[in-house]
Amino acid sequence: MSLSHELGLSETYSAFINNEFQPTITGQSFEARHSSTGEQLARIARCGKVEVDVAVQAAASAFPGWRATPPEERSAMLLKLAAAVEADLPRLARIDSIDIGRRLFETELDHRFAISQYRYFAAAAITHEGFGRPIPGGYLVAKREPYGVCGQIIPWNVPAIMTAFKIAPAVAAGNTIVLKPDENASLSTLELCKHVAEIFPPGVINIVPGFGEEAGAALTAHPGVSKLAFTGSSEVGRIIAGAGAERLVPVSLELGGKSPNIIFPDIDDIDAVVDNAMFATMYCNGQSCLAGTRLFVHDAVYDAVMERLVAGMERVKIGSGLAPDTVLSNLVSAEQGKRVLGYIDIGKAEGARLVTGGRRVPVEGHEAGYFITPAVFEAHNRMRIAQEEIFGPVLSVIRWKDYDQMIEEANDVRYGLAAGLYTTNLRNAWETADRLQAGSVWINQYFNLASGSPFGGFKESGIGSEYCHETLNMYTHLKAVTIQTQVAQPWFAPRS
Repeated sequence: MSLSHELGLSETYSAFINNEFQPTITGQSFEARHSSTGEQLARIARCGKVEVDVAVQAAASAFPGWRATPPEERSAMLLKLAAAVEADLPRLARIDSIDIGRRLFETELDHRFAISQYRYFAAAAITHEGFGRPIPGGYLVAKREPYGVCGQIIPWNVPAIMTAFKIAPAVAAGNTIVLKPDENASLSTLELCKHVAEIFPPGVINIVPGFGEEAGAALTAHPGVSKLAFTGSSEVGRIIAGAGAERLVPVSLELGGKSPNIIFPDIDDIDAVVDNAMFATMYCNGQSCLAGTRLFVHDAVYDAVMERLVAGMERVKIGSGLAPDTVLSNLVSAEQGKRVLGYIDIGKAEGARLVTGGRRVPVEGHEAGYFITPAVFEAHNRMRIAQEEIFGPVLSVIRWKDYDQMIEEANDVRYGLAAGLYTTNLRNAWETADRLQAGSVWINQYFNLASGSPFGGFKESGIGSEYCHETLNMYTHLKAVTIQTQVAQPWFAPRS
């Protein structure tokens, strides 16, 4: 039995519109392949302008009924979706592992994050309220109303989380959606559609796979889309923002990062800190916008940290994502692998000292995969490898002594998505958190993202916050309605 049949994958996937997989007009498709063996897993429809238009029309037709659906009923459907994903979690996690090359332990966590999102917004849907107050002779009510059809585009690195980040708040707030998954990671999202069809009314959730320059461009430019949401690179984010500005529709963006992770000299458990710094670097195989890939280490503990860091990186088990002892698996594609190796060459050329790693290694039976040993550079903050988002297991270690200079360098990037720090000193913790230009600051535990914790960036890392109650406001208008108990006596142009 092939892996595709073992996982219950369809041979082909088309656009998911009105709770059905509908064939494309052109019949064009692209291959979904196992990221490390090259085995074909399925063929996926290459949607374009026509399919996007049909999906938007379906979402627009479904919107009035969905908008009128009581929040309690929307909440119940999101809870059913969470339960369906939970029951299907082992299979969906395996699909993501082979599709994008991450270890099964991580993709299982992804789906648990997704489940928590569906449940969080199921609760938030029934507590999303406006406000009111008396005014002279009457009352003011400010109410939240959904935008309508939301166009959403997600990346390939954590498809389960990204899908939940977009679907859950949008439909909880009463919107309908057309979502485009990344062409490198569409399978688990398309499999999710099978659960959606059993739970939600037709047209509420529509999925159009395809390429960014085709399906993505058609979705962002469609006049029937009333709100745009995008997660991905800052470069593409600018294009999405421009499309929104052209039509004057709201846009929320979660973009790139080059996050600082700071070690103070007062830490009391170097081994624990180093382990967490390794996690910050290598989670998602380093293919994460929030990865802590700039490690600022105080001079007083620098040698001890580096000794443990290098030893830890060199004992990392590299292998297939489905192998139980794997810690670091393959990158999503050959293109991404070559990009990461190219940045390692750039670091060497810049004069950064490669302390360990940075090599592609073979894994038997997975010759198509790009398995790269975690690279640790001693670097300066202005080097390209410390400034640009690499999206791979590449860490720049920067030595610091002067606190103010370290803060200046930590903030001296165009991004501001996340930051971490390790200290036992309360003043260090709070003062540094206040001074870091980042949407999320994690103290003594990197990627400490609990449900309800706002997730969004400063500077070129985006606009808006996901993962929290505030996200519902990004998917709704605020409408003011005033009522007077009676019409006022003539005053504007009274009879003489």
